[in-house]
Amino acid sequence: SEQVSVSSLNMNGYMVSFFAIVAVASAGLLPNDPVPILSQDLDVGFDGTFRNAYETANGISVQEQGYHQPGQTPEEGNNVVQGSAQWTAPDGTPVSISWVADANGAEFQGSHLPVAPTPPPIPPAIQRALDYIASHPEENEGQVRPVGRRF
Repeated sequence: SEQVSVSSLNMNGYMVSFFAIVAVASAGLLPNDPVPILSQDLDVGFDGTFRNAYETANGISVQEQGYHQPGQTPEEGNNVVQGSAQWTAPDGTPVSISWVADANGAEFQGSHLPVAPTPPPIPPAIQRALDYIASHPEENEGQVRPVGRRF
């Protein structure tokens, strides 16, 4: 017989995060009448696996699945969740997002998500200093400055 482990219950954290994203995305729908669910499929295994998919009458479609990836000990394992969602923004623009959440954190992809700007280049003088320090590590070994003293 299989038992539900505590680590498989951590999957709830991923589920809460996901539903929060969908709630924010559909916040503009609140004044409208309740939206019928056209289809829904939820399967949760005793081994920590799950699969969830649903589609609503207003065009929201969500698919998500996850599993527990064991480690050397039960405490070292982690959960892996991946999924996607599609809907139409109030201005009529189709929106699609996908995600993967695992031991390395969560990564979201979607054309509507902002992208961080490219950092400026390192100034040449700073780069030369960094290169010099990297190529001469022996000059930096054993040199400890007392705290609070300036030389």
